[in-house]
Amino acid sequence: MLDLAQHNDGTNVSLSDIAARTKESVKYLEAVIAQLTSAGLVISARGKSGGYRLAKKPEEYSVGEIIVASEGSIAPVSCLDSDNPCENAERCLSLPLWRELDEVIMNFLNNKTLADLLK
Repeated sequence: MLDLAQHNDGTNVSLSDIAARTKESVKYLEAVIAQLTSAGLVISARGKSGGYRLAKKPEEYSVGEIIVASEGSIAPVSCLDSDNPCENAERCLSLPLWRELDEVIMNFLNNKTLADLLK
């Protein structure tokens, strides 16, 4: 996303160009870009001048939404995952700590934008 933001001039960027600049494998980037495209964060185009570009301006993306779109939940413990609630949650003495930590992390990430990272 940072590479796309750096090259956000309205043209499409190829994964091979991103791979060369970031030293990541194209295969890895294909997996990540598929998730970002599916989440509507990136627009893909096929053909000779195909590639990828941001769907919005860099200042309209929170770092939190990018991470969640590409990685899924980043909750500090799995019992905070709403798809897999913990059966011991009602009795868990440490759960409030983990909820608060998750809230702090997500608030921090959601208050940073892609544009902030470019500065």
